[in-house]
Amino acid sequence: MERELIVTGVGGQGIQLLAKTLALAATREGRYAMLAADYGGEMRGGPSKAGVVVGDAPLRALPILPSAWSAIFAHHRFAEGVQDRVRTGGIVVANTPLVDPDGFRADLRVFEVDAMGTAKAVEAPQASGFVLLGAYNALTAMVEPASLTAAMEELLPPYRRQHAPANARAIEAGAAAVAGVAA
Repeated sequence: MERELIVTGVGGQGIQLLAKTLALAATREGRYAMLAADYGGEMRGGPSKAGVVVGDAPLRALPILPSAWSAIFAHHRFAEGVQDRVRTGGIVVANTPLVDPDGFRADLRVFEVDAMGTAKAVEAPQASGFVLLGAYNALTAMVEPASLTAAMEELLPPYRRQHAPANARAIEAGAAAVAGVAA
């Protein structure tokens, strides 16, 4: 199995951290993973994209992805062209209401997640990216949920460690948001 993910959004949504979390969780489970980051110099508001490839054997796909099995759209800004790179039947997690789910091709499997509302509901208002990651992982079973939480905790810099419990709640809430939905 080799699966590709493109994550797109704006700086400040946690795009790079959620991509790194997935890649680290996969490697900690003994799988192969590669990550590519693409972002502007701004800390907030600029373009932020990441490519993650996860596989059970040494990887053939580069994380610079001309096509992908799946995508997470955290924001509509800077997302141009990403939809065109998702292969037919691909899984798309769309952060509503920032991303219009009706704007996607009919041949994609689009799952709506109100990441900001869900994050606020679990008292983790700055963790909408982790809500999206939790939903994506629940739909794809890419890694064990506990692996995501452990990787997130490992990746948080010391000055952000106080956010680990809220981020963990966000990951769980994202999974719950798509519970019972078949991908």
